[in-house]
Amino acid sequence: MQFVITAYDGKDMLERRMQVRPRHLENLARVNGTVICAGGLLDEAGKMKGSVIIFDFQSREDLDLYLASEPYITENVWMDVKVEPMNVVLVNGEKWSAG
Repeated sequence: MQFVITAYDGKDMLERRMQVRPRHLENLARVNGTVICAGGLLDEAGKMKGSVIIFDFQSREDLDLYLASEPYITENVWMDVKVEPMNVVLVNGEKWSAG
């Protein structure tokens, strides 16, 4: 099941985000194979203000376990996190299929 995470940083969090980023990337690597796409959301000046990640997990419960360990959440970088189910159809212009 695919999920899109849209997460916005708290006010004035860029420096904190950059400090936590290595742990965030390590955590994403830990769930290698579940990340379909990930990247930073940018403000008008081109500075990161949040993130979008598309995951493929077996269940919402598995996603929630991941989110409980996500450094941007546990270290209070992301202040507004939205999770929505998604039906991924294309990746890099090719029909996508799980697994």
